[in-house]
Amino acid sequence: MKRSKKEDAAAEGENGATKKAKPAKEPEAPILYDDPPDKLSSKDGKDANLKITSWNVDGLRAWVKKKGLDWVREESPDILCLQETKCAEKDLPKDITSMEEYPHKYWATSEENTGYSGVAMLCKNEPIKVTYGIGKEEHDKEGRVITAEFPNYFLVTAYVPNAGKGLVRLDYRKTWDEDFKAYLSDLDKQKPLILCGDLNVAHQEIDIKNPKGNKKNAGFTPEEREGFSQLLEAGFVDSFRELYPEQQYAYTFWTYMMNARGKNVGWRLDYFVLSSALLPNLCDSKIRSKAMGSDHCPITLHLAI
Repeated sequence: MKRSKKEDAAAEGENGATKKAKPAKEPEAPILYDDPPDKLSSKDGKDANLKITSWNVDGLRAWVKKKGLDWVREESPDILCLQETKCAEKDLPKDITSMEEYPHKYWATSEENTGYSGVAMLCKNEPIKVTYGIGKEEHDKEGRVITAEFPNYFLVTAYVPNAGKGLVRLDYRKTWDEDFKAYLSDLDKQKPLILCGDLNVAHQEIDIKNPKGNKKNAGFTPEEREGFSQLLEAGFVDSFRELYPEQQYAYTFWTYMMNARGKNVGWRLDYFVLSSALLPNLCDSKIRSKAMGSDHCPITLHLAI
């Protein structure tokens, strides 16, 4: 009896002959970001003389136990800014409060929940003046901003509010973005500023591994991205994108779930934003993606001031 090819194949299977299987597709190796060598001079040849590092530590006490300070000592920035410290001043680890390298230390914590939010600034040289918050009670009770004035610039470190699961705080975030932009613009009228920290937004599709699947998630909503665009339009510059406009796979945050960091499924949420007037002073803006100790990695700025 004549059989079809389909019947022949089925019969071969019954007789123990194996159908030639397609080779299993090899999983694609993750594309990691390789931080290039530091550029230590500006475009017009001025030597870098100011080094600032910013790091969302996701809990200061845990980060200290994970040897975060060893990395800081090796990096040796002039100023260290930390976000999401989640630690009351009375509970600060002695390992960091006793650091002689940074004699000038400043802390801001949440008034209502000391295990939430919080920022810090550690300086080798004493600022002229240090202030906390942005002058609006609804924002300032969460310990999100420290501003230090130096002779030639302001330095602002910030932990910007997350829009939250289900975007429950998106309206609040939009109000924050507007008020924070006004605060920075007022400072900028006095002298140029550097803003650093976890700004809780991946600005463009290039700044996130999976843009299509995250358009309704906190940190990548149209509203948050537009808020950041408006900040740049007010006279500020994203230093990393200024230097590396086409650089892909450069992220600063990875969820602890599903081996996201190993696969480099990340977000670029941490920034150095500069007043346009500081552009001639910009030497380099680094993403230290290999530094461990948090779900964020540190970033470092080199300026010739």
